[in-house]
Amino acid sequence: MAPRLPPLNPLRAFEATARHASLSKAAVELNVTHGAVSHQVKALEQALGVKLFDRAGQRLKLTPHGAELLPTVSNAFEDIAAATQRLTRPASAGTLSISCVPALLSLWMIPRMDQFTERYPGVQLTLVPSNEPQDIHSPDIDLCVHYGDGSWSDCWLRKWSDLDLFPVASPTLINSRPLRSVRDLADHVILHGDDGREWRTWFAAADALHLERGRRHYFTDARLSIEAAIYGHGVALGDSVTASSLLARGQLVAPFGLSVPAVDAFYVVCRNEMKSATVVRTFIDWLFEQKV
Repeated sequence: MAPRLPPLNPLRAFEATARHASLSKAAVELNVTHGAVSHQVKALEQALGVKLFDRAGQRLKLTPHGAELLPTVSNAFEDIAAATQRLTRPASAGTLSISCVPALLSLWMIPRMDQFTERYPGVQLTLVPSNEPQDIHSPDIDLCVHYGDGSWSDCWLRKWSDLDLFPVASPTLINSRPLRSVRDLADHVILHGDDGREWRTWFAAADALHLERGRRHYFTDARLSIEAAIYGHGVALGDSVTASSLLARGQLVAPFGLSVPAVDAFYVVCRNEMKSATVVRTFIDWLFEQKV
């Protein structure tokens, strides 16, 4: 039996009110009266048995329950709108310039390019390996798939994937210098793909912060640290998104069972005016369909 869902109109009223923090602005957007929006929001609160807003004069603030509900409702309406648009729009064609985290571009996106090209043969891609914030507002970039904390301003964004971090090394290296326990990392070169923060998080979870004092190399991008690990130059931190294919092919192995959630995540980001462009929306939809 399918789970019972709240009625659609109260959900629309809640989402618009939360986005505007105003019943009046929500009423204008939905083309109904202020009272109708207020009634729908109260109806949803009664149906769920929780309070969704704290009301202070004309200003509304989400309660913890409201803040928990909003992202799911917003994403659901976006997905419905995107699916509806796909049914009515013509076949996508045009050019699209994408700035993507180098490791994700090389290890995840490029292996899947043939799937996108086969489905959308009229779209010509320009792929730029970068994680620079200025790309988001660059007129030369249509869409970004970036790694960060999601704090970019004056843009549209949506989290694409969280990820877990864990040590990886080449089978050749481990055969010549075993990694039977975390303590064995003291005999290996540690390869950093950032300033050391992510390895520090993993060492803390492994109760092995003292191992940070060993030999190490730093790279400006995680892809380079992974390449160094493939060549047997040390132990890098892989992640659950980009390292999966390398582990499956046996180019890398994960010697320990411990992984830690990354502080940051992968986000899809673009200028506000680009989100409605058909070719941009096409790639965003495809990207979320492929989500790991």
